[in-house]
Formats: sequence, structure tokens, C-alpha cells
Amino acid sequence: MNMAYAPVNFQQDPIDAALAQGLKDLWFPVCPSHFVKEQPVSLRRLGYKIVLWRDGQGQVQALEDHCPHRGAPLSLGVILGDRLACAYHGVEVRQDGVVTKVPGSPGCKLEGMKAARRFHAAEAADAIFLFNATDPHCESPPPLVLPEQLSSPEWSSFLCYTEWGCDYRYVIDNVMDPMHGAYLHRQSHSMAEGEISAEFQLTDTDQGFIFEKKGQKGINFDWTEWIDNGTHWMRLAIPYPKTGGPGGPFTIIGSYTPIAARASGVFHWRCRKVEGWERDTWRFLYKNRLEQRHWNVLEQDRVPMEAMEPDANKREHLYQHDMGIVRLRRHYRNLAAAQLEKAGQAT
Repeated sequence: MNMAYAPVNFQQDPIDAALAQGLKDLWFPVCPSHFVKEQPVSLRRLGYKIVLWRDGQGQVQALEDHCPHRGAPLSLGVILGDRLACAYHGVEVRQDGVVTKVPGSPGCKLEGMKAARRFHAAEAADAIFLFNATDPHCESPPPLVLPEQLSSPEWSSFLCYTEWGCDYRYVIDNVMDPMHGAYLHRQSHSMAEGEISAEFQLTDTDQGFIFEKKGQKGINFDWTEWIDNGTHWMRLAIPYPKTGGPGGPFTIIGSYTPIAARASGVFHWRCRKVEGWERDTWRFLYKNRLEQRHWNVLEQDRVPMEAMEPDANKREHLYQHDMGIVRLRRHYRNLAAAQLEKAGQAT
């Protein structure tokens, strides 16, 4: 055999494979609410092709976008309230994955089967969330729990959604790296201050940990918090000059969802603690003066993340500034390993 053309078998690390598609038994944001209107919508998320639609009450429903009969996309079909009728042969599939009708062969064994993977959906903070269950027919997921900044009436927020051409874990690494703000975002209106060198520390919390610069609180992008409350969130605060309006530090809540090997859904909610006239002032200032500036900062992050090679995180020389990234990567691998062990015990 000519060795130049000999087949080479690469076996992907099972932990890495699990992480690439997104951990199980967690809620993930999958799209802004306005993506789902009158017609079914097909999206690739979490290793699946998923169809989302609104039933007669306007509630979002979701199934794997795969008809149990022949595999045609259910998203091409017709909405019948809590069911979709496949365009190919009219097979009707309910939101819980049960086939309720096979028009071409009434009474066949497919009728009544839980034959499609269901996804529990929740709509909150201008986004649609899906529960990535291990069990394709999960009956009762845990409730979706939002951070205070997205649930309290004392806070006002805007959702900023975009898609980046990189692994979602690169987005997480970027947010868990406060030091890059002093360099990449040096010209930003809100990050022009602060030292270009720093020592960092880790502090555990009830739901995760905080990674922060020592002695630079409230000066720049100087800390990041990782939160696990059934959804994985990241939180940080950007100090604002007085021209940024009322409300104190500008808080960002982030959550990131795998779309494909080199595509990720990037959700950032921009939040401020404001009430009454301050809320109106803040929202006016944001839409008319501040929003474009924040898009510019986000674009500064996107360019290097998309330009990095897929194996860039396998060829690194990390140092003290990267403790937060190391801690979080290790934690994710432990979560994935536990998930794989649980799956192995169930088989």
C-alpha cells in the first residue's frame, strides 16, 4: 500500500465530543424570540436540527426537525396548533413527540408512538430557551432560572444576539479573560482606563466563581463571574462615565450555545439597574448613543476568535492571567465526564 494514501483513523476524545455539542440536562438560549413567528423555523443547535413553532396560544414548541416516518423536515409542514403535519406524507406529530395521525395508513403501528425527540421550550428575556435533555422524551425539566438582571423589575435590559464562526468554547474563553479588555478594547469609551498588567484571584460562589483583577475593581473590564443555576451564564460589569446616563455600572449577562463545529450562538443581555424616569433615560441613551459602540466592541472580539485555528486551544502557553480559563475548562471537562459516566450506567 502506498503509505501516502493510507487511511488515518482519528478517534475524537469522547469528553471533547460531548462538550462540542453542549452539555446535557441544561437550558440553553437558542434564538431571539422574534425568530419564531407564524411559520415553523428550523435551526441547528446542540448537535440537532430543531423545528420551533408557536401553537394556538402563542407558546413556543420544539421537536427534532425529523419526521419519524421518512425523515423529511417537519419544518416544511403545516402548524396544527400543538402538532405539525409533515409536508411529505401528512404524518402529524404532537409537541410531546407522539405521532397522532398517519393519514395514508390509519391505525398503523406508528400512530401513538413517541417517535420524535421533543425539546421543552421556555421564552424569557426576549429569547427562546430549550432544555437539552438526555432523555428524548423528558416529561418534567427543571424550571428555567434567570439571573436577577433579567428577572427583577429593578433592572432593564436589551438582548444582543449574533452568531460567530468559531467554537462556542472560544467565546467562553474570551469572556473569562478580563485582561484582553486593556489591550483589544483600549480605545473603547468604557475601557480606556485601568492598568495593562495585573494580578488575578479566584473566588468561589454558591453557583460558580468570580475571576478578578486585584485592586482594580470598577476601573475597566476587571472581573468575570461564571454561574450555573441550571443554565450556564457569565456576568461582568463595565464602568460607565457620567455621560453614559444613570444606573451605575453597565452589566452584561452572557450565554453561549453551540450551533456547529465552527459556529456559535452568542447571547449578551446589556443591563442596568434603573427605575422610573431613569429607565426611560437609559433606554433612550442606549438605543441612540451607546448600542453601536457596544456592537463595535463585540466586533473587536469576534475577529480574533473567528481567525483562530480550530486547534489553537491545544497549542497554548498559559500564564497567571489565564487561571480563570484553566479553572473553567477543567470544570467543563469534569461535567462532561460525569455526563458520560451517567450515560454508561444507563446502558
